[in-house]
Amino acid sequence: MTETPAEDHGHHGYIHRKDDYLKRLTRIEGQARGLQRMVDEEKYCIDILTQVSAMTKALESVALGLLEEHLAHCVVEAARQGGPEADAKVKEASDAIARLVRS
Repeated sequence: MTETPAEDHGHHGYIHRKDDYLKRLTRIEGQARGLQRMVDEEKYCIDILTQVSAMTKALESVALGLLEEHLAHCVVEAARQGGPEADAKVKEASDAIARLVRS
C-alpha cells in the first residue's frame, strides 16, 4: 500500500482524542446495525429516514472534528515549515472540505 502524505509521520492531530473518536464510531456502527434491523423488520419509511439522518449527522460530526484536528495540527505544522509540503497540506485540506461539502 502506498503511503499518503498524511501517513508519512507518526502522530496525527486527532491522536489525543482517539478514544473519543473510536467511541463515537462504535456508536455509529451500532446505528448502522439498527438501520439494517429496521429495514429487515419492515419498519415505517419515515422512522428509517429519521435514523438515517441521525447517523449522517453523527458521521458529519466525526468528519468535522477530524478536519478541525487536521487543520490545527497537520496544516499548521506544515505552514510553519513552509515550502511545497505546506502547499500540499493546504490543497489536501481544501480537497477534503470540498468532499465534505458535496456529501
